[in-house]
Amino acid sequence: MLLKKLQLKTVDYRLGLTMCFLLFFNSLISAQEIIPDVVAEKPVEAPSGQRQKIDGIIATVGDYIVLDSDIDKGFLEITAQGGSTKDISRCQMLGKLLEDKLYAHQAIQDSIIVSDAEVRSMMEERLNYMTQQVGDINKVVAYYKKNSVEEFKTYFADILKEQKLASEMQKKIVDAVEITPEEVRNFFKKIPKEELPTFGAEMEVAQIVVEPKVSAEDKQKVKDRLNAIRKDVLEGSSFATKAVLYSQDPGSSPNGGFYKMTRKTPFVKEFKDVAFSLQEGEISEPFETNFGFHIIMVDKIKGQEVELRHILIAPVVSETALKDAKERITNIRNKIINKEITFAEAARTESDEKETRTNGGTLVNPNTQDTRFELTKMDPTLYSQVSNLKDNEISQPLLNTDDKGKKTYKLITVTNRIEAHTADYGKDYTKIKELALKEKQINAIAKWFDTKIKDTYIKVIGEYRDCSFTNNWLKK
Repeated sequence: MLLKKLQLKTVDYRLGLTMCFLLFFNSLISAQEIIPDVVAEKPVEAPSGQRQKIDGIIATVGDYIVLDSDIDKGFLEITAQGGSTKDISRCQMLGKLLEDKLYAHQAIQDSIIVSDAEVRSMMEERLNYMTQQVGDINKVVAYYKKNSVEEFKTYFADILKEQKLASEMQKKIVDAVEITPEEVRNFFKKIPKEELPTFGAEMEVAQIVVEPKVSAEDKQKVKDRLNAIRKDVLEGSSFATKAVLYSQDPGSSPNGGFYKMTRKTPFVKEFKDVAFSLQEGEISEPFETNFGFHIIMVDKIKGQEVELRHILIAPVVSETALKDAKERITNIRNKIINKEITFAEAARTESDEKETRTNGGTLVNPNTQDTRFELTKMDPTLYSQVSNLKDNEISQPLLNTDDKGKKTYKLITVTNRIEAHTADYGKDYTKIKELALKEKQINAIAKWFDTKIKDTYIKVIGEYRDCSFTNNWLKK
């Protein structure tokens, strides 16, 4: 049978190991070391006459090595991040390290490029996080037993580059997997009726958003501020430093405003239009999006890909503008309550949120791209706003502040409720498709490992040859 309960657990477990385990390895993978095969294999005689491994080397994958101490670092890192190592054996830890090494090795063979700018951006983000946790960069350096900050950065840059190579190779394999409706149908048919998965209670939600109007004077203040920053950079100041200090974009500010993007990257049109109109080293004039005002500096152009930095500053919304917005959304609510207009019609004609108004205000779940939200997985803020609403009841005006500090008023209503139920092909096609695709991705990864292990020099040494690995690392 294709899908037993045990197999579902196995799919989730293996996908977790394959696609999510890197979360525990933010800083444990040993630096890239390239050694001749003979060094990895050559044993030496200990004084007692027993054979020992050189420098603790326990495995070689292509041009990479794994040290016995890497496994210890793995357990230490998981524990440091609050995870449990109770159910992870040394053999499982080694298996994951071998996977990462093979991913990175093959990424190089496939000419996957990880730029120095990417590594620097990752470095800044990780170091900022580490420093926030312990309060002093020197404590981080001491933790990794390095003699200086520069020595640690050199060491850590190699780690981050290997991580990025591995993740890009992994992504390349998974992104190439597609699934047809026929494959989804066959997947569902092969699940025994008594083993069909159960989906939790869900709801569909719609909203109307009203944005406070910002005065022309307040907008000009922001543009003047950005122009002053632009002038400083043109005269020699660091754009990255300015982004850290002044940008209101939490997604890029800690990284000096850095983004890497193509025309397919899901940024707003105005941002992409400016980004792709600039030359390397050029800084844009201030321009407006629905997030606020930006300036962009292009670091590098590589074919269809642009590496850039940007600074976002949003105008301050006055109390008068907030009061006017609340009055406006209250009037919209009254019209809906009095049945002068439906909620969907009001969303299409009155809402300031472009992403939802064409769909009558219906929200799309960002995790599934479906309109349904499972209650147990719903964003806590959204859940608190809708959990007590009855069917077709409309909330009072809600003041909302997003992660960039932008304030809006909104109305919310629940348009549909789906009780917990056993999987139904017609009602739950999107979820069933996700399960089918996940299984196909797992199979693709397993097939990839089978092929690449055969074609790559791999050596496991000592007692680790007694491990029972998921993949055929011992080439038996």
